[in-house]
Amino acid sequence: MRTGTSGKRKRVVILGATGSIGESALKVARDIPERVEIVGVAANSNAEKLAAAANETRAPAVCLVDETKIDALQGALEYKPQIFAGDVGLREIACLTDADMVLVAIVGTGGLRPALAAIEAGKDLAVASKEILVMAGEIVMREARNNRVHVLPVDSEHNAIFQCLEGRFLQNGKRPTLNVQRSTPNAEDSKLGVGRSALDVSDVRRIILTASGGPFRETPRKSFDSITPEQALKHPTWNMGPKITIDSATLFNKGLEMIEAHWLFGVEMERVEVVIHPQSIVHSMVEFMDGSTLAQLSYSNMCFPIQYAVTWPDRVPNTLPPLDFSKLSKLEFFTPRYEDFPALNLARQAGESGGTLPAVMNAANEIAVAAFLDRRVRFPDIWRVVEEVMNRHTAIANPNLDAILQADQWARNEAQGCVKSLNR
Repeated sequence: MRTGTSGKRKRVVILGATGSIGESALKVARDIPERVEIVGVAANSNAEKLAAAANETRAPAVCLVDETKIDALQGALEYKPQIFAGDVGLREIACLTDADMVLVAIVGTGGLRPALAAIEAGKDLAVASKEILVMAGEIVMREARNNRVHVLPVDSEHNAIFQCLEGRFLQNGKRPTLNVQRSTPNAEDSKLGVGRSALDVSDVRRIILTASGGPFRETPRKSFDSITPEQALKHPTWNMGPKITIDSATLFNKGLEMIEAHWLFGVEMERVEVVIHPQSIVHSMVEFMDGSTLAQLSYSNMCFPIQYAVTWPDRVPNTLPPLDFSKLSKLEFFTPRYEDFPALNLARQAGESGGTLPAVMNAANEIAVAAFLDRRVRFPDIWRVVEEVMNRHTAIANPNLDAILQADQWARNEAQGCVKSLNR
């Protein structure tokens, strides 16, 4: 692990540089170039957009997973970086010798292997891909601990929780880390902490994840069958990619975040809760045993959590707008409609069961969301497909990576079958 980096320029590889998180990360680097240097950019198939990101940053390494578009990438580049290709190339760029940190912003399961490769290579990880910790949180956190690297959250909610917990620790002159939880969070870890300055969550009563509620927060359940993809893609506060936007509409996004928080912070699922907050100003909260609650607030802009992750342990001035409290008319909080939006209960079931069930839930959801966007199933069918596949699965406890990936593929096949049956 590198130490003494405070105040120095962080050298970052962005996996998923052409997506919404990747674009925000590039904005952060543009805003504070004295603190962030992009040394690698990677994308799945958008050669032109990847070339534009590379030309702007002059990153010495570029990776395109879709090998059929390498010629297009090379033709659009204005300089000659080292070029990686395919899934192997994605893992190679994640291990760049010159990199301090790898920001994983790949939607879906494609970021898991490069994330583990980066950890093995001793790189700190900034995680924006929920699937990494949902599928393999036990493995990822164990490997991070064994390799003495940090796992820093980029999701606004988990970044907020980390800031709340860190603020509590800094009062005592300590700085916590996110790489030292045991493979399974337990009471002993919470009481004693593990390693140096571990996050002690023994006095945490609840971790409270805030959710905007999506575009259908007030829509009657009887109207769900007529919801169109166009309507579901109109998020009220965040600008995100299509899959994440649909997940926000179903609340599966928040369900995935519950499991992610379980692994990141070493808390039991029963201590992770969700509250609807339409304004998306309070990004999450931590309630302590004495009834006190700490919250992190900012405008809805992913540049805030991305910057904190890539410049941690420092806070760095930027051009982002601070909150103007005189213009905040109200901050509202509501209990989720659990019966109308069953994703939260399904996620809690998956997280409490553990093993391969979270990977199965995640994979089935990906297939169901894709089918909804293709107009092959209705909006409520997303939950039905996921629940059916979860009910069919016999979970494997403490799985290795191969078992997780096999469960992922099994769930995709089962979900495809469910989608076909709904179309008959």
